[in-house]
Amino acid sequence: MSINPTLRRRVLVGVAATGALVLGAAPAMAHHCYIPMYTLNAPASANWLVFSAEAGAAEIAGYEAGCDGAVEAGYDALEAAGLPVGIKIFEHMTIGDPKGTGGSSNPNGANGKGLEYFGAGSTLADEMVGTWIEAASAYDC
Repeated sequence: MSINPTLRRRVLVGVAATGALVLGAAPAMAHHCYIPMYTLNAPASANWLVFSAEAGAAEIAGYEAGCDGAVEAGYDALEAAGLPVGIKIFEHMTIGDPKGTGGSSNPNGANGKGLEYFGAGSTLADEMVGTWIEAASAYDC
């Protein structure tokens, strides 16, 4: 019995998104906060580790788009959904934790609008990667 190609693609996307969640959580916990980026044209700094949705898909889920059109479709889907196109992680300490104690002194953290915490149940980065992969994989190169 053959599986419908559309169903197979959706299952693959689901597995990739789940893999992103599981594999991405462990290394991210070392620096457990991040800032969502809604443009990839932000100023660069040596203090920040930046992951675009495309780079996150490759690094965490092992997914690479088949063509430039698929990459663009992924970013178009993120914009349409109001999701970030990348995240940046401060490499020296957790933001909102100026003493490096592992806690957060930021009352607005993990609210989906700014500073996010992996350990506080924020799924924004996972949604970003999953949405990008789903749209990029649906594009016919």
